[in-house]
Amino acid sequence: MRLDGKVAVITGGGSGIGAETSRLFASEGARVAILDCDHSKAAAVAAAIPGALAVPCDVTLEEQVRGVMDRIHSQFGRVDVLFNCAGVATRYPVTEQDEPGWQRVMDINVKGAFLSSKHAIPHFPSRGGSIIHTSSVTGITGVRNRSAYSAAKGALIALTRSMALDYAARGIRVNCVCPGFVRTPLISALLADSERARRLVLLHPLGRLGEPEDIARAVLFLASAESAWMTGQSLVVDGGFSAGHADEI
Repeated sequence: MRLDGKVAVITGGGSGIGAETSRLFASEGARVAILDCDHSKAAAVAAAIPGALAVPCDVTLEEQVRGVMDRIHSQFGRVDVLFNCAGVATRYPVTEQDEPGWQRVMDINVKGAFLSSKHAIPHFPSRGGSIIHTSSVTGITGVRNRSAYSAAKGALIALTRSMALDYAARGIRVNCVCPGFVRTPLISALLADSERARRLVLLHPLGRLGEPEDIARAVLFLASAESAWMTGQSLVVDGGFSAGHADEI
């Protein structure tokens, strides 16, 4: 088992990629703490995982995050892996994006990863551990009508590099995963329109959208000893979306 005996914390673990990663980590031997602002969703995922802990948590509130990480430490004794998966998206260019919406995207995606990392790191062992942020292909390539989301996901790539340098001496590796378009609640509005869904699939050269398990397996790699000599890196898992345009011209 690749995470045997490890303690893993997953934010945004109540649905989508976070939920699938929680299940996969547990199947690989990890004790899992599932954080989500919707406690009922986190509890539903945890109910199917022996020994899992479901904790309500708004990752934008520092004192709440601090308390949650202290609680996890009290129950499990330490934190070995942190997967920052909590996130939201909006679809506007800058001239149509309102300030509250912009701030919400920044707070949950970037501030949430910052606060969760800040208060989890003191509970890591004296040497070793893995932190994985969730960026996106929109953080590495341009996508229309994603101003706030792209900015947030690009910021996470920069944060990954900086944190990797800051905590390398402690043996804490910091990487991020950059998914393409994955079938989760985050893109449900896109998939509700069959024509838009068809066009979206065509943008992925491998001919399909991602599934949560596609990303979960990549996160498991980054969490495990299999990636022991990787830090500060962005692992793109996108069905070829960012490779370019597949149509012949």
